[in-house]
Amino acid sequence: MPFGATLRFICTAITLLSLAIALPVYAEEHHKFTELPGTRALISQLRAGGFVLFMRHGPTDSSKPDQFPLTDPNDCSKQRPLIEEGRQVAHFLGDTLRRGRIPVDEVYAGPLCRTRETALAAFGNFKVSQKLMTTTNLTTEEKGPYLDELRRLLSSPVTKGNRVLVTHAPNLADLIGYFPGPEGVIVVFQPMDNGRFNYLATIPPAAWAKLIK
Repeated sequence: MPFGATLRFICTAITLLSLAIALPVYAEEHHKFTELPGTRALISQLRAGGFVLFMRHGPTDSSKPDQFPLTDPNDCSKQRPLIEEGRQVAHFLGDTLRRGRIPVDEVYAGPLCRTRETALAAFGNFKVSQKLMTTTNLTTEEKGPYLDELRRLLSSPVTKGNRVLVTHAPNLADLIGYFPGPEGVIVVFQPMDNGRFNYLATIPPAAWAKLIK
């Protein structure tokens, strides 16, 4: 091979190798997530409605993990259970939203026992959405419809009050790379329609008392 051609080949190879090394770094930086606290100004906005509250189910017994595959969402014996503290946290959150004059018109809960029990304790009335099932232990292909539904619920306009989604942290982590905690945390989004939404704040249960004074 002529010297010039050899030199071009080496330069091209070095360039491609540099790109291959740089790409994973770029991907990690692209998915970094900055958590924002709730503010009283945001609470005032929530009182006017139009937002989506992603609520993680209440505290559970981590010593009793889900037994996959979860073929029957109604079989609570094979699921990580909500504990009494979880019911108390859920009731506290629902009561706090009511006392804080934050209107809730739509409540959707995942089909597992801990999400349904959380929604019941917090709000009483709710609709079960099968696609708010935890995405844990699903393949990338299997997660697709669940993440599509979560995106739809986060992005579609809220015409009255606020929309609440009682579901699981892994679902949000799979969608935007953010695993919210602790259990019972509320993550606030502003729907922008056409599959778009803005993250506004993360409010753990302990933070609400100061925010709604």
